Amino acid sequence: MSNNNLPEPDTPAASLRGATRLEHDLIGNLEIPDAAYYGIQTYRAIQNFRLSDIVLSDYPALVKALAVVKHAAADANHALGGLEPKRHEAIVHACERIAAGEFIDQFPVDMIQGGAGTSTNMNMNEVVANVGLEYLGHAKGEYAYLHPNNDVNMSQSTNDAYPTAIRLGLLMDQQTLVDSLDRLIQALAAKSAEMAGVVKMGRTQLQDAVPMTLGQEFQAFASTLSDDARYLREDAPKLLHEVNLGGTAIGTGINAHPDYPRVAVDRLAAISGHPMRLAPDLIAATSDMGSFVMLSSAFKRLAVRLSKICNDLRLLASGPRTGIQEINLPARQPGSSIMPGKVNPVIPEAVNQVAFTVMGNDLAINMASEAGQLQLNVMEPLVVFKLFESSRLLARAIDMLRELCIEGITANEAHCRHLVEHSIGLVTALNPLIGYENSTRIAAQALATGRGVVELIREEKLLDDATLEKVLSPESMLRPGVAAA
Repeated sequence: MSNNNLPEPDTPAASLRGATRLEHDLIGNLEIPDAAYYGIQTYRAIQNFRLSDIVLSDYPALVKALAVVKHAAADANHALGGLEPKRHEAIVHACERIAAGEFIDQFPVDMIQGGAGTSTNMNMNEVVANVGLEYLGHAKGEYAYLHPNNDVNMSQSTNDAYPTAIRLGLLMDQQTLVDSLDRLIQALAAKSAEMAGVVKMGRTQLQDAVPMTLGQEFQAFASTLSDDARYLREDAPKLLHEVNLGGTAIGTGINAHPDYPRVAVDRLAAISGHPMRLAPDLIAATSDMGSFVMLSSAFKRLAVRLSKICNDLRLLASGPRTGIQEINLPARQPGSSIMPGKVNPVIPEAVNQVAFTVMGNDLAINMASEAGQLQLNVMEPLVVFKLFESSRLLARAIDMLRELCIEGITANEAHCRHLVEHSIGLVTALNPLIGYENSTRIAAQALATGRGVVELIREEKLLDDATLEKVLSPESMLRPGVAAA
């Protein structure tokens, strides 16, 4: 019987009432639901950490990556004579199944946890052991035949296996974000081509500036994000390739064969398909969070740019009758419980809020990274939680923005043209043709009378219609100097 009066964890596996098995650890004994592949240390973590309601299984890439790390470790231990063949075979069998997506629901530990990730590491050790025990023909919990610590965790510490898995998991997860971003860039570029002939006013400081095209505006959005896509695709992965696997507790490699780090990392690269390499200083690599800080900064930069684009979309679609209204955003839902006919820009608004979350996550990551002491950073669980959350939120927000907003945007071409012709800013484009004095006089007269700049120029016959059309053509907006030639 249990010597512990802690409540039952509220998880699917633990809620099953029926057969149990007795497991023992440093603290004492506990009855574990026999349907669960995890064991006593995972069970205690479920009881202790009821914080975010976001658990390891919510991020399958992290779970799969840790299984790959355990696979590589088992291969290295077997090759170096530390792990006998049957146990090695059972561990590899279990790791391959987990890495393929099985047993993901057996990882119910909260992402925010004390212990520097020990609960995460032990959750994997216990699931691998129990899946391996079944493969060997034994019951769950019969650890004499395959032990979570002695066998699955051989030559490892949480302090090297966990951060290695974080890096590999982020590499596995990154492609989703990059693919989503590439599709958004393509959609913005397509919209740019579609609206290449729509002349409008550019604005600085929310005031009329000089003419441009909507195509140019949307191409600028695409170009801005292309820089982030290139960084995430080409440079960010390099931050994650260097690992401390084999450093064990603090980077000295205690309890591991001298050749273990090299063999284990070589196997990790081979199994994962990523060019993982051993850090040159394992003690430094065990406590340093610098690569995570840099990756989070890249996420933040992308979030800032996305938010600015969404601000612009909301402004350009504002109104519809009393705002700028140069573009129409797809209507997605009624906008008010009291104002009939109102439709809000809900998709860009939601992306803004995701961006703010990512910016906040970056601050949390910076603070957690700074808060490490001496040879370990115990705040690493928060770092990994916020990195995976930012990556997932950004990918989902980008897909939502593309599918539910960008692809359905239409231009109000006639209204754009009207705003250009009536804008005082148009005189800047006409200045080389009519001179500074005429431009100043026309601008003042337009302001005083409310009449359009083009109308006044026609009235004074300062330019003929053909020249005006040339000035206001998309070609003039796209290629500086055409109108003045």
